[in-house]
Amino acid sequence: MQRLHLHLLSDSTGETLEMIAKAALAQFEDADVVRHFWPMVRSQQHLDRILGEISANPGLVLFTLVNTETRDRLEARCATLGLPAIAALDAVTAALEQQLGQEARGRPGRQHMMDEAYFQRVDAIQFTIAHDDGVGWENWEEADILLAGVSRSSKTPTSIYLANRGYKVANIPIVVESPPPASLHSVRRPLVVGLTTSPERLIAVRRNRLLSLNQAPETPYVDTEHVTREVQYARRMFADNGWPVIDVSRRSIEETAAAVITLYNERKAAGEGNPGMKAL
Repeated sequence: MQRLHLHLLSDSTGETLEMIAKAALAQFEDADVVRHFWPMVRSQQHLDRILGEISANPGLVLFTLVNTETRDRLEARCATLGLPAIAALDAVTAALEQQLGQEARGRPGRQHMMDEAYFQRVDAIQFTIAHDDGVGWENWEEADILLAGVSRSSKTPTSIYLANRGYKVANIPIVVESPPPASLHSVRRPLVVGLTTSPERLIAVRRNRLLSLNQAPETPYVDTEHVTREVQYARRMFADNGWPVIDVSRRSIEETAAAVITLYNERKAAGEGNPGMKAL
C-alpha cells in the first residue's frame, strides 16, 4: 500500500481540521497515512517553512485558512507542485452565507473566542472534576447530568468529555456494599443516566486495569458471580427510579456522550419532566 503524507494547515488550533481528517480516515482500513500537523499558521514566513516540508514530503493538503493572501500563496505553491489543496470548510461556509444572507467574518479561531460560552465550559470542567466518583454529593442538584454506574463503566471519561462540551456532570459509583446517598433518588434538576455493560465486558476491562496496576488478577472485583450481581443491582436501581440507561459495551466515549446529550435535549424539550426508563 502506498504511503500518503497528509498535511493539515490551520490558522487556529487546528482542532476542527484534525477532527475532519480523523473522521474521513476512519472510512479507510489499514491506510498508511503520515499526518503533518501545522497549527497557528498566521504569517508568510511560517507558511514558507511549511511549504518546504510539503515539498519534501508531497501529499494531500487540507487547510482552514481565512487570510486571503496566505490561502492564495498556499494554493499557488501546491498547484506548482502538482498537489491537491482542499479548503475543508469552504463548502459549508458558502452554504451558510447563502442561507443566512451575510458574509463570513473571516476571523481565525472565532470558535475559540473567550466569550460567555467559553467561561461556561471552564465552569463545567471545574465542576465535573470536583464531582468525580461520588464526591460532592451535596452539590448534585447543581449538575446538568448525573452519570451512575458500576466501576469501570466509563463514567469518568464520559463525564470529562461532556464537560468539554459545556455540561456540568457528576458521576456516582454504584456499589452493592455501599449504596449511594439517598439524595441521588430525589434530585430534580439534573438528568440521571445509568451506564451499564455486560458482565463479560466489564470483567475484561477490570482485568486489564488490575494488570496495569500490577495487582492480583483474582479478586471479587473480577469474579463472574460478583460482577454479575453488581450489574444486576445497578440495573434494578435504574429501573426502580425510571432513569434512562445506556449500554456502553460497544460504544466509544464519544458515542456514549452523544447518546447522553440526546437524552438531555429530549428531556429539556419535554419541560424537565422525568424521562422514564429508556434503554439505548
